[in-house]
Amino acid sequence: MSIWDAFDRISRGSQPQGKIEFIIAGLGNPGIQYENSRHNAGFMGVAALEEKFGFKANRHKFHALVGEADIGGKRVLVIKPETYMNRSGEAIAEAMSFYKVGIENTLVIFDDISLEPGRIRIRRKGSAGGHNGLKSIIALCGGEDFPRIKLGVGAKPHPDYDLADWVLGKFNEEQQKAFDSRLADVCSAAEMIIKGDIAGAMNLYNK
Repeated sequence: MSIWDAFDRISRGSQPQGKIEFIIAGLGNPGIQYENSRHNAGFMGVAALEEKFGFKANRHKFHALVGEADIGGKRVLVIKPETYMNRSGEAIAEAMSFYKVGIENTLVIFDDISLEPGRIRIRRKGSAGGHNGLKSIIALCGGEDFPRIKLGVGAKPHPDYDLADWVLGKFNEEQQKAFDSRLADVCSAAEMIIKGDIAGAMNLYNK
């Protein structure tokens, strides 16, 4: 028995058992100073999944906070990497390797500055597009062929504005309301993707 197997038996307790078939990773930075920042949009997506599907990503494993849920008829590992954004791939790759989950069954939820708050974009695969979290995942997890849900956080207010300051800043009240208004759609889209209907999710929610 590996150290992770022993840890699983102790930490899962009475949680439902079953083979992990899918991974959902919400990207963000750990620490109270980053809570609810634009760059933590993926963590906010996980919080919505927790509420919708009745689980908590609160166990420490794979250098991440993890939880398990039944979503779309499959057993899903939901993770929030604690490696900081530019090393997100380390935690995700470790989880993928342990559960033998392929890149095509690893859904990533993250912030996108090219979309306004209240917009989401679902894609089957794609490049990093300058996103440091995606760069790490692509480098460490086997390529670009993973589904993703992009959550709009808005562009910098002017070209000279520091990008790091922007993504680590927080929404104003109107932006937060627009962002929150789509979280139910994020949950529904994730469920459709897990069921194998990413085309349907794209048709319904890419707006």
